[in-house]
Amino acid sequence: MPGKRPLVAGIHHVALLVADTGRALEFYRDPLGLEEEPRRPEPGYPGAWLEIGDRQLHLIELPNPDAAERPGHGGQDRHPALRVTGIGVLQQRLERAGIPFTRSRSGRAALFCRDPHGNGLEFIGA
Repeated sequence: MPGKRPLVAGIHHVALLVADTGRALEFYRDPLGLEEEPRRPEPGYPGAWLEIGDRQLHLIELPNPDAAERPGHGGQDRHPALRVTGIGVLQQRLERAGIPFTRSRSGRAALFCRDPHGNGLEFIGA
């Protein structure tokens, strides 16, 4: 509505479902370089919080309600888009780790891949 200030001020975190927190951490910490937030409270299920600047990525180890097969290109699926510095460095890290990825079909400086649990991710060059 015109003239009204939005109540939503920004994004605090994105949560992704994973089947194995340890395996997910290997992906998010090693090739992506994210650091774990040690002050995660105990919610009653495994998981981890990772720092992305002043935002967070929450990995939640719970059963995945999505039984459908995912499209091959992550840009055609639900996905968070993460801004990265050095998209070429990220590409090299993904290649060294044997993680398949696709490039943006629009020609933008962006890569798409999936984590070990099928979550789609987009990385946009800063």
